[in-house]
Amino acid sequence: MHDILASTPGSTPAVSLAPTDTFPRRHIGPDAGEIPGLLEVTGFSSLDALIDTAVPEGIRLGKPLALPAGRGEHETLDELRGIAAKNVVCKNYIGQGYYDCITPPVVLRNILQNPGWYTAYTPYQAEIAQGRLEALVNFQQMIIDLTGMDIANASLLDEATAAAEAMHMANALCKDAAANAIFISERCHPQTIAVVQTRASALGIQVIVGDEASFEFGATKLFAVIVQYPDTNGAIFDYQAFIAKAHDAGAMAIVAADLLALTILRPPGEFGADIAVGSSQRFGVPLGYGGPHAGYLATRDVSKRVMPGRLVGVSRDAQGKPGYRLALQTREQHIRRDKATSNICTAQVLLSVMASMYAVYHGPKGLRLIAERVHRLTAVFAAGLRKLGFQIENETYFDTLTITAGEKAAAIRAQAEAKGINLRYLGNHIGVSLDETTDVPDVEELWSVFNGGKAAGFSADSIAAALPADPSIPTAARRTSGYLSHPVFNTHHTETEMLRYIRRLEAKDLSLTTSMIPLGSCTMKLNATSEMLPVTWPAFGKLHPFCPPSQAEGYAVLCDQLAGWLAEITGFAAISLEPNAGSQGEYAGLLVIRKYHESRGEGHRNVCLIPTSAHGTNPASAAMAGMKVVAVNCLADGDIDVADLRAKAAQHASVLSALMVTYPSTHGVFEEGIGEICEIVHAHGGQVYMDGANLNAQVGLCRPGDIGADVCHLNLHKTFCIPHGGGGPGMGPIGVAAHLAPFLPDPTRGEASEKVGAISAAPYSSASILTIPWVYIRMMGGEGLTDATKAAILNANYIARRLDPYFPVLFKGRGGLVAHECIIDLRGFKATTAEDVAKRLIDYGFHAPTLSWPVAGTLMIEPTESESKAELDRFCDAMISIHAEMTAVEDGNADKQNNVLKNAPHPAAVVCSDTWDRPYSREQAAFPAPWLHEHKFWPAVSRIDNVWGDRNLFCSCVPME
Repeated sequence: MHDILASTPGSTPAVSLAPTDTFPRRHIGPDAGEIPGLLEVTGFSSLDALIDTAVPEGIRLGKPLALPAGRGEHETLDELRGIAAKNVVCKNYIGQGYYDCITPPVVLRNILQNPGWYTAYTPYQAEIAQGRLEALVNFQQMIIDLTGMDIANASLLDEATAAAEAMHMANALCKDAAANAIFISERCHPQTIAVVQTRASALGIQVIVGDEASFEFGATKLFAVIVQYPDTNGAIFDYQAFIAKAHDAGAMAIVAADLLALTILRPPGEFGADIAVGSSQRFGVPLGYGGPHAGYLATRDVSKRVMPGRLVGVSRDAQGKPGYRLALQTREQHIRRDKATSNICTAQVLLSVMASMYAVYHGPKGLRLIAERVHRLTAVFAAGLRKLGFQIENETYFDTLTITAGEKAAAIRAQAEAKGINLRYLGNHIGVSLDETTDVPDVEELWSVFNGGKAAGFSADSIAAALPADPSIPTAARRTSGYLSHPVFNTHHTETEMLRYIRRLEAKDLSLTTSMIPLGSCTMKLNATSEMLPVTWPAFGKLHPFCPPSQAEGYAVLCDQLAGWLAEITGFAAISLEPNAGSQGEYAGLLVIRKYHESRGEGHRNVCLIPTSAHGTNPASAAMAGMKVVAVNCLADGDIDVADLRAKAAQHASVLSALMVTYPSTHGVFEEGIGEICEIVHAHGGQVYMDGANLNAQVGLCRPGDIGADVCHLNLHKTFCIPHGGGGPGMGPIGVAAHLAPFLPDPTRGEASEKVGAISAAPYSSASILTIPWVYIRMMGGEGLTDATKAAILNANYIARRLDPYFPVLFKGRGGLVAHECIIDLRGFKATTAEDVAKRLIDYGFHAPTLSWPVAGTLMIEPTESESKAELDRFCDAMISIHAEMTAVEDGNADKQNNVLKNAPHPAAVVCSDTWDRPYSREQAAFPAPWLHEHKFWPAVSRIDNVWGDRNLFCSCVPME
């Protein structure tokens, strides 16, 4: 037991020479003095006794985790600085969809480094998420304006996966069942082609990679085409005629477009695109060796109901005031399951907020100025190269040139490497992409690289002065339409105004800086400052994902160590860090299982058994992986119906591919029969996929690999402290047993056919945030991680026992205990609903637990290990007070409609209004608990009308009037 949990109150420990900034005592909420009080309520004399009862003996680890001992915060950061020093930060001109940029310091400090923004949860409770929802609407408006499309989502994971999602979308919209092929231009970014090919292969979709200039429609029935604008080599093509041919052939047109280029190039919506996709990375988001970055997808209004990802819409609150909320597909996977159009259940909110703030800060004039400067420098560079005798392959360009180097290619490369410059090498051609950070000395240095190391003999200024009218952007491709005309993009251009705008939005959001966010299955735990600091270190943030491996040795060390630690924690033989969301981890894990079966000549195995209680992304992911979903029943106590599982495994034995199971169960208990469940599936030729959503109850106590799972995805944004960021970023690596290891995605992007293809755009996807779980595990050590799990289980059972007399705990395991979360039943109340309780909790200063899932009319509560007894008691006191308010309504002592629950939440504008015609006091409305007099979080709006918003869908910036 860790010293903080084991020490005796009042004892005087011997003076230690160990560091005093040890981390477990900062991370774990209950201290030694609080634990006896928590245990007393649960009915156990010791923490070990509680754990021994809650966690089945047959799956217990039985030995300490073989991890390095935890280090102090200062020591850990010093160690990581040493690893970071192995990375080499060079000047990057590689391009290929990734560009260095300048993050405005006001955005860096007040958003990326601000826990008020990065610790918030996905905005399901719209009334306490108005700030980030407004920022996301700004993002959507920015994408709509720049692409010339009608509607845009609130971001996707990266450009390549956005293209793959667009492929799914186009396929779903196609009414011709015989059209089962997609054309993708060979001039798209290679990583985009690779991810599209991976996605298509599982669905049996034919991918034709070729030259759109010579492609002949008609030979194969297509449902879509994909082109790059400008293309990966820099050229700007007029795609209007090609898209017209695609439409004539019944195919939709998908255009992958560069946002910065679109400030001066004709937008895709004006030349026939049906869907536009891309990345917002160069709008102020660091390279980060590949991420996290916010992809985008925009489309026509007629296609909005099959658009993947989150969509923020504008509705109205109970007072008729405009209010933002998630629209249409907020919980699509839970509703449509394997029929869902996408398994994406979140977005890259933190990064899309940064990108939108970049546009707010610079405005349309500032963005155009940046783009014109980049383009002008590119034109100057091109003119100088021609003067040096080089031929440029692409006569048209925005920021990228492909240069014929011939026999000089090797010498040029040597010169570039000697100067710490990264170019893109394409055989005897060299690609150079300029960006916002490029300046005149950079251009002149590049000329010397191409000139054998000698100065060019002329200056950039002299070339610029003599440069004729620039023909590099064809007249037909020049943008003439306006964009970003809304006042929000034309107001906040001084740092004072920008700072106030960001802070004003932040004040509308409830985050972990305010109170506990007790969401079941989402594990909203401490995201410590020491864990977050390295994300913005240049040694991690300024590496291009396709830089030479020799420049990323620090990342290699970090990834190898992290993968090794995760393998030990999970009991698996190998880990892939590529999936950049939990949904992508599910998908990747199922593809690995599919590849395994194919390697054994059993590619026909395509049935995936999924319990009816599973998270909706499970069946959606199975469908994406080309599997047929068969539901398995659950018992009244929430456990999997083993008899039904046995029968269906036997029924489908010849085609059984996998079982997807969550452990502890979706209902928050350690199922006693998990070992038997795994044995049944294995006996019938299937593999066991474990959803890692609830791994926070396992770390140090049991391991998926030991229990019998063959593959498991790990939500690093849950168990391992990457913050949710208001709805993203996430990371969903997978661990696999030894027999599946050969099929994991290959980070070298080789041609090994037995491996799963590219899952994400970059080999390590959101690599820069892998520093967060590395620091967390390094500071906690095996003992600290185990103590954290025990504390999470203790906290959950404390809440369950305190609330059970008021709201029955729906599912319990051995000894009447739960795992790390509990589900409380509100269905006994007829006059009020679980949603009423969720909204009333806002008045008490809390985010609601998970609402009506997996059982309607319930709340799923997960306190995590990070909350102290005082915070747990505040939450329980709030719920008990709400119980009294609900009882008053049931007993007729409060009006059934006009009461504090139905009218919740109560914003300041309502409480302080001149008129108050409600049958309860303003005090009861706004200050129902004593702690609220010390600090009160005020919601920005009254209850949002979601139904009205969906019927009157509006998803761009609200007009000022």
